[in-house]
Amino acid sequence: MNEHPTGFEHDYLAEAATLLAHDEPFPGGAVVPPIYQTSLFTFANYAEMADTFAGKRKQPIYSRGDNPTVMEFEARVAALEGAEAARGFSSGMAAISATVLAFVGAGERIVAVRNCYGDAYRLFERLLPRLNIKVDYVDGSDPDAVAAALPGAKLLYLESPTSMMFELQDIAHLARLAKEQGIITTIDNSWASPVFQKPISHGVDLVLHSASKYLGGHSDTVAGVVAGSAAHVKHINEQTYSYLGGKLSPFEAWLLLRGLRTLPLRLPHHMKSGLTIAERLKAHAHVERVNHPVYSNHPGKATLAGYAGLFSFEVTDDIDIPVFVDALKYFRIGVSWGGHESLVVPAKASLEQTPGLNSMARFGVSPRTIRFNVGLESVEDLWTDVAQAFEKARK
Repeated sequence: MNEHPTGFEHDYLAEAATLLAHDEPFPGGAVVPPIYQTSLFTFANYAEMADTFAGKRKQPIYSRGDNPTVMEFEARVAALEGAEAARGFSSGMAAISATVLAFVGAGERIVAVRNCYGDAYRLFERLLPRLNIKVDYVDGSDPDAVAAALPGAKLLYLESPTSMMFELQDIAHLARLAKEQGIITTIDNSWASPVFQKPISHGVDLVLHSASKYLGGHSDTVAGVVAGSAAHVKHINEQTYSYLGGKLSPFEAWLLLRGLRTLPLRLPHHMKSGLTIAERLKAHAHVERVNHPVYSNHPGKATLAGYAGLFSFEVTDDIDIPVFVDALKYFRIGVSWGGHESLVVPAKASLEQTPGLNSMARFGVSPRTIRFNVGLESVEDLWTDVAQAFEKARK
């Protein structure tokens, strides 16, 4: 098989590895951060409380606000993204909701890319109309379409690549367009992670993650995070974070810190195996199309330093999709992604979810589309599994 041009920089990987593996000593000489499993923090005297409440002194007060274990995770993500600050949440959707509602009010408008994450779409379609907030969807790969939609908007919501279809955006160009009009730019960077894409360096204001995915990496926690300037994160803290209550727990923050240690080791494996499976699928007689950024000629590809193990493909009409999915042994049937295990999601099943509020149906995803999350198993075992499933699924 030919080598794939990925643009991956080894020095950049090494920088992330050192940042995530090296710590200053923790209390008592511990080599990992303690779990501060406490709901509140007390003060030695009245003056300490008064000064802390007045902002003259920094100390955690209550774990719905700051907690030392959570703060350690937030600091690592901010450093990885090249951001001034970050805020952790109990889920990716908590991070998205708190960020959007912090910057957009009644009567205002959002421009969002098509094929955005399904629950972000449901937030935009179910909750935001009740607050008189309008969302317009555009083809994010078309900068002219984005430019035409931006005037009068309050926030630009990006995903590069997008969910299920993996369409790219030229995030640097779109961020410039938004900034010229004073529009806040956000991006869901869960697919690429801060190791493969740093949107802040390209002018994006706020970067969102479902930390449940690659940041955690072990499919054992649900969490989210947003990173950006200190002023923007402070605005989120003051406007929505404490009141919506989607705080990150100390134990989950500790799990995420553990997951971050191996992020620079896991991602190259996901990338290599994912590219191998994608290339073989591209050449397969029963595959019409592979939706993977590696095959894109879009300018948005320039901001990627590597590729995740998540992509989709469209099979021919003579493949029985339920039979194909059920025949897989190493690809387990399940949502989410970014963990050690390989997963499959057939669009045919997802299109049945929540009629009327289904992003795949709204944006015309073909029912013959299948999404793979390529995990950490042997790539040859995975391909043997895929090949036998195709044989069983032929009509």
